[in-house]
Amino acid sequence: MGERASDRDLLRWSEALAAIARTGMGFTKSLYERERYEEVLRIAADIRASVEPGASPLDDSGALVEEWLDQVGEGLAGYVTPKLAVGAAVGNESGELLLIKRADSGVWLYPTGWADIGYSAAEVVVKEVKEETGIDVEPVRLIAVLDGLRLGFTRVPLYSLVFHCRVTGGSLAAHPLECADLGWFSEDHLPSPLAGAERWKDQVFAALRGEPLEILFDKPRRPIWRGGGELEAASK
Repeated sequence: MGERASDRDLLRWSEALAAIARTGMGFTKSLYERERYEEVLRIAADIRASVEPGASPLDDSGALVEEWLDQVGEGLAGYVTPKLAVGAAVGNESGELLLIKRADSGVWLYPTGWADIGYSAAEVVVKEVKEETGIDVEPVRLIAVLDGLRLGFTRVPLYSLVFHCRVTGGSLAAHPLECADLGWFSEDHLPSPLAGAERWKDQVFAALRGEPLEILFDKPRRPIWRGGGELEAASK
């Protein structure tokens, strides 16, 4: 017998099924097809509820189906795609990395946030770092494009663009709602729990040291859908 599917796999499958069903509902005009897609949503919700800590499968899956149905659009607006987030690898003169402890999860990570409409990705980075930490930065280069679900640091389908940034001013001041703590950390003294560090740590600290780098991205699995290699990466 093969290995049992992990909770991470189940979550990924649930989100993929839900996205396929909602996209299908956004493009079909057939009542019959809509009913079938709704059934797929119920199955996807049951899968997700089975891996959510403290979830009640029957109650929570029903609420999730309603939430997904409310998000269904028509045509292009109904095409479900991953959300986009940006992250900032900010270093100081001592080569330490700026990390925040997220108030919602208690997990440490570099400053990150959703990409807001009306801003370029680099502009969002500057804005997010200032809002979350009080530090002014200048983006230097893009160093990574990462899949949040595959890394396991998010339960929402997203791609994260990670920028290496240099400090230009400001002083540490934690956002009262988003940050439980923050600080500068050396590579040998990182806080715990630290989200996805096995994927990005070497890349980030190499960037802080000024080493030449290729952009880090997630290597395609073989086969793409069912393949393993959750923690493999490639550069291009």
